[in-house]
Amino acid sequence: MNIRLLLRAALGAALLVASATSFGQGYPGKPVTVIIPFPPGGTLDFVGRLLAQKLGAQLGQNFSVENRPGGVGTIGASAVARAQPDGYTLLFNASTFTTTPMAMSTPPYDVVKDFEPISLVALAPLAVVVGATLPVTDIKGLVAHAKANPGKLTFAIGSTASAGHLSTELLRRATGIEYLIVPYKGSAPAYQDLAGGRIDGFIDPILGSAAFVNAGKVKVLAVTSKARVPSMPDVPTVGETVPGFEFYSWYGLWGPAKLPKDIALRLNTEVNKALATDMRDRLTPQGLLLTPGSIEDFARFQKDDMARSAKIIAEGKIRVE
Repeated sequence: MNIRLLLRAALGAALLVASATSFGQGYPGKPVTVIIPFPPGGTLDFVGRLLAQKLGAQLGQNFSVENRPGGVGTIGASAVARAQPDGYTLLFNASTFTTTPMAMSTPPYDVVKDFEPISLVALAPLAVVVGATLPVTDIKGLVAHAKANPGKLTFAIGSTASAGHLSTELLRRATGIEYLIVPYKGSAPAYQDLAGGRIDGFIDPILGSAAFVNAGKVKVLAVTSKARVPSMPDVPTVGETVPGFEFYSWYGLWGPAKLPKDIALRLNTEVNKALATDMRDRLTPQGLLLTPGSIEDFARFQKDDMARSAKIIAEGKIRVE
């Protein structure tokens, strides 16, 4: 065995470790781009921009948000997958990032192989909302109305294979009711038609429905979280009528595959720090549940959620064309 070669290899490895460590300690040394793969204005954009602002303030560097919509969120996500794994291009996305590829015949990326999880940021319980004139006030009444009017009820989905879509499928199976699913390009046009009485119901993150609920244009029947949401204590959970029912949209931060561990850890630490600031005061009243935790916690959560979602997509034969 050549001792000189072994010493040279050991020296090289030591230099790499030292380089990686110093790189992580000096991160970020320039502006960071956070890609949100949907248009501005929605819940995802609101949370992502708030987080980017906090990270920038904490790390003393600009974290700029770039909205790159298209392809049901896959265009922006694919751009991050192709980016240099140096921590200067990150992805902030919702759970649709993990579910959309499951419904595609040729997905443009592999969630597990092409991305490094950094941090789960928040769970977003969904609200089951109906038009103001629909003669129901709770889930029990919705089921009775649907069964008394077979084939007449219509429910919107804002995006195929989204959390709202999957929870709509789950509610249908859990209650045995039937309704026509009407696809929309985003939540905004779905709420417009719901408020105008052109469709009957919609399941969407709580924050998205707030303005319409407050204006009396739609009404909330229930939320999909396990426990009642602190900001809406009088609104029951679906599980109070349908035992075991629980579903969330959720938001997280990712980097490209092979993102250095020390940079991922630095970002995870800073996200957890941000979630302990006034972010909590600003987001909790909006119905969001902040979820500080480790990288490993996030990876485990993502794996479990993807397994559950894959089952719903397969059984519902959900396809993204």
